[in-house]
Amino acid sequence: MAGRPKPKLKRIVLDVLKPHIPTLPDFAMKLSSIPGVDGVDVTLIEIDRDTDTLKVTIEGDLDYNNIRSVIEERGGVVHSVDEVSAGVIAVGEAPSAEHRFKLRTHEGKG
Repeated sequence: MAGRPKPKLKRIVLDVLKPHIPTLPDFAMKLSSIPGVDGVDVTLIEIDRDTDTLKVTIEGDLDYNNIRSVIEERGGVVHSVDEVSAGVIAVGEAPSAEHRFKLRTHEGKG
């Protein structure tokens, strides 16, 4: 279609393992300085003797290879890509049928 913007990665959620250094604020700030990144959320999931396990959520007009390179330059590794939104806009996850059923069955109970 003519005139339609080119689709891009809009949100990516990564399972990342990194050494304790850099600190979480420094790590998040470095990721947020990548061109195209609008926002970064880093959640500490687990601390081991030498490493931190993180859930990293990044939004913007994203280049996955660039993000992975920045993580690796800081001693980290991407264990998995857990969620991806792509297109012209970011799309949130729709609630599952099970979740909708649980919401309906708890209505009116207080």
